[in-house]
Amino acid sequence: MIKVTKLDSKEFMINPHQIECIEVNPDTTLVMLSGKHYIVREEVDEVLDRIVAYHKRISPIVIQE
Repeated sequence: MIKVTKLDSKEFMINPHQIECIEVNPDTTLVMLSGKHYIVREEVDEVLDRIVAYHKRISPIVIQE
């Protein structure tokens, strides 16, 4: 789960696996597979960084030298 902030400053957790796409018009809007939309305060790059960090946490790659 990643933490995002609604426009009313309430934080909530969302499952990044359920995000179908991210729109910017001008606010960042998370469009879910269910069709539901969430408008968040975070810029699109910040949401993407959180998704990448989430995937790194759940799927660590072991590099052997």
